[in-house]
Amino acid sequence: MLSKSLQDAINEQIRNEIQSAYLYLGMSEYCASANLPGAAHWLQEQWKEELEHALKFSKYINDRGGRVVLGAIEKPPVDFPGLSGVFKEVLAHEQKVTAMINNLYAMALKENDYASQIELQWFIKEQIEEEKNATEIIEMLKIAGEAGPSLLMADRYLAARKG
Repeated sequence: MLSKSLQDAINEQIRNEIQSAYLYLGMSEYCASANLPGAAHWLQEQWKEELEHALKFSKYINDRGGRVVLGAIEKPPVDFPGLSGVFKEVLAHEQKVTAMINNLYAMALKENDYASQIELQWFIKEQIEEEKNATEIIEMLKIAGEAGPSLLMADRYLAARKG
């Protein structure tokens, strides 16, 4: 059984994952309005992935005999400083999520909750991938710039993301 403090912290992380999904959906809509369908698609896939993370945490709480309690989420921003700005925000957000996951892991260590440590290792590995992907896209966009054929090629590259 999960401790109350760890259950509460994971419930907060469920809220954070749903908030992340909402942020990425907002970014996707921004990109769609900027005629960047590839980036919009990439961010929709990210939206789905964040919801899957929330569900994975939810299932974990339920499997451990706990109770999921959902918290309120905030409205995401609607405007961004171009596509590079979107992905810089993605990276900053993923770094913030990494810190949250690390804090959960530290809490599980402190409580000697070995099952939670194992579960959280999956999320730690996932965050490495999330930050790597965002960094690679930022670097690609530095080369492509904010307009012209190179940006269209970058957008096409983003469209190829599979779920």
